[in-house]
Amino acid sequence: MSNQLDYEINKELGECYLFMGDFDKAEEYYRKAASSNSQSAAPFLGLATVAVQRSDLDKALVLYQKAAAVEETDKALCGIGLVYMEQGEHQLAFDHFALALKKSSENIVALNCLVRESYQLGCVENALPYLEDTLKSGVEAEAVRVTLAGCLIYLGRAEEARQHLEAVLGANPANINAKELFDTMAA
Repeated sequence: MSNQLDYEINKELGECYLFMGDFDKAEEYYRKAASSNSQSAAPFLGLATVAVQRSDLDKALVLYQKAAAVEETDKALCGIGLVYMEQGEHQLAFDHFALALKKSSENIVALNCLVRESYQLGCVENALPYLEDTLKSGVEAEAVRVTLAGCLIYLGRAEEARQHLEAVLGANPANINAKELFDTMAA
């Protein structure tokens, strides 16, 4: 029982110090949490975040992979994708964002990065199913619908894009991004 309590306290302290920007203290407490409970991905995710803040992407990648080995969550997979994206490994990044979205279609960071990588790789069509799944979940529906419309415009599917933009503007006539895309289509 005391190991679990130590784990919880150290993990919380790691999160607090990370939030305050004290990366040395955050790392110290995340390491203590990891040693108290090696079956939880959370301390490894925290340590990976510290490594990213210190621009140590190789270390961050190892820590995200360790977190995914303990518990393959959308956050761990998204973290791996983010590191690969920063390293210019676009296909690996896309693949990990896709895996993250299969775990949770509501991971907006993974979705936005997957769309970005799909443009980079020239496979925008491959992003559409993920956008549609996230749209069905209802999370950030307006922004997701506008992004989906942008992808459809890029792919030359203007009528489908128009339907999505009209749905957004019907619900929120003040949506600037939808207005701009709609105006672009009209030009």
